Amino acid sequence: MFIQTESTPNPRTLKFLPGQDVLGRGSREFADADAALASPLATALFNVEGVERVYLGSDFVTITKSDAIEWPHLKPHVLAAIMDHFVSGRPVLGDAGAVADETDEAEIVYEGDAAGIVKELKEIIEARVRPAVARDGGDITFHSWDHEEGIVRLNMRGACAGCPSSTLTLKQGIENMLRHYVPEVNSVEQVV
Repeated sequence: MFIQTESTPNPRTLKFLPGQDVLGRGSREFADADAALASPLATALFNVEGVERVYLGSDFVTITKSDAIEWPHLKPHVLAAIMDHFVSGRPVLGDAGAVADETDEAEIVYEGDAAGIVKELKEIIEARVRPAVARDGGDITFHSWDHEEGIVRLNMRGACAGCPSSTLTLKQGIENMLRHYVPEVNSVEQVV
């Protein structure tokens, strides 16, 4: 098994590509070892000292490290944990029927004009934003739309979470694009 690695815009995060499906569809993010109990793969990765966050994508794993360790010391251990997991044949998620997270969307019912705007925002994010950030080992999903203020709130996961350039990406990239296609958008904010 050959596992490729790619750097991301976040210097604390690396993207690992095992050459096969990880989740196949959807994604899961684990912010700590307790949350990782739902995934044998994430649990194995949190057992590596220095792993701070694990993001599982369709065909990649994104690892965020602590500041206390450098990649040359951590990377071989992460590669070994990923390889051991896939060679063992264990499932990625503990419950074989468990569904990957599709969204962290707020449970808001939009009506009238707001419903149309939300539909358009989601389509733009799905078609233009998510594929671009997935290449960098992250994900951005729609959270909510404040129709009164014209604010789009987005969830940032994987390499995007905590990335030094995430504010720039949100404001100059995504906000400008959404404002171009949806004039009602005044700003874009990250959900914390």
